[in-house]
Amino acid sequence: MLEKQGLIPPETSAVLDKELRAIAEELENGSLHIDLSAEDIHSFIEGELTRRLGDAGRMVHAGRSRNDQVAVDFRLCLKRTIPALCDEIRETVVVLLDKAERYAEAIMPGYTHLQRAQPVTLGCHLVAWACGLKRDRERFFDALNRLDECPLGAGALAGSGLPLDRAATAKNLGFKRPTLNAMDSVADRDFALELASAAAITQTHLSRFCEDIVIWASEEFKFIDLSEKWSTGSSIMPQKKNPDFAELIRGKAGRTTGNMVALFTLVKGLPYAYNKDLQEDKEALFDSLDTVALCLRMFRGMTGSAAFNTERMAESCCGGFLEATDAADYLVRKGLPFRKAHEAAALVVRDCIDAGQRRIADRTLEQLKERSPLFDADVYDALTPLACVHARKTPGGASPDEVRRQIAELRRDIETVPS
Repeated sequence: MLEKQGLIPPETSAVLDKELRAIAEELENGSLHIDLSAEDIHSFIEGELTRRLGDAGRMVHAGRSRNDQVAVDFRLCLKRTIPALCDEIRETVVVLLDKAERYAEAIMPGYTHLQRAQPVTLGCHLVAWACGLKRDRERFFDALNRLDECPLGAGALAGSGLPLDRAATAKNLGFKRPTLNAMDSVADRDFALELASAAAITQTHLSRFCEDIVIWASEEFKFIDLSEKWSTGSSIMPQKKNPDFAELIRGKAGRTTGNMVALFTLVKGLPYAYNKDLQEDKEALFDSLDTVALCLRMFRGMTGSAAFNTERMAESCCGGFLEATDAADYLVRKGLPFRKAHEAAALVVRDCIDAGQRRIADRTLEQLKERSPLFDADVYDALTPLACVHARKTPGGASPDEVRRQIAELRRDIETVPS
């Protein structure tokens, strides 16, 4: 660009280009080592060019500042890192969807407030996890689209008095466009805040999934049996099989949240434009992105190799009156207003508790009719856990066919790159 704009001679441009390529190759193969006493990477490279080429090396910085160069480097790095992280998310979603397909009809209790609520399926639960990760992937791509602007040519903060072609450099470096305002170009770290937030949200999702796994792995639940590769024993209690990897992933959520808060705290007090404080932006963000990538791989291996105790899950749907909402729905279908149906079902549950019964189906038809004459013999078929699940056919529901539809939709979505 400097050559085309008449700022350096063509022969100098060719020599600089050749030597810069040589430096890149030498850095990659290890024959050239970065001098860590140099002020920064840009100073090191310019110094190396000058050592090799003399005054020609001193020409390369025309129209640039380390302020805009740092901003370019940061964005270029993220343009490579974020798509790779999105691939990690996609692979994790695929593992969950494969499991969900296998267990689309495996009945289990669904919980609210960690209390048994309604029957669902394991497939439905795993799809719920996958939905969260799908949104995470979209958030990263969304942030990537916004950061895909080239700050080069913004200079220190005010642009350049030289006739730079910023559109050409943006295109040659693989950016969609140059940044709009020079001062904003070197001051902006919104992309770092966005990505740190996206990383914290993703890690929070993984933490919540792992909380489920820790609970399911307990002796009280026995819903999941983690592979020995993804669990550990106790140093003193020989019977223990601890979900340590799930706990480690859960614990990392604090780390990514801390990095996000550190970045917001860093930026909040900075006057425009560039300040040296901004050198602190990379460690926090890179750590968060590395943490999420590693935890996704760990989570994938752990869930992919896990065995689920579907018999125990199905047994847990009996008791706790998970069918109570379906009893109310039954009466609604018979014409009773929902609030009256809800009241009748609640009274039936209370009758069961008083009688020491664990299921509405333990009541006789005559006893049920005492609470609503609309109850009929077909209510018993409607209140089995399997019937309750199959009844939930609305979009987003827990019926096996609907869960399979959701899986198919997620498979399509996860293979596309959001625009």
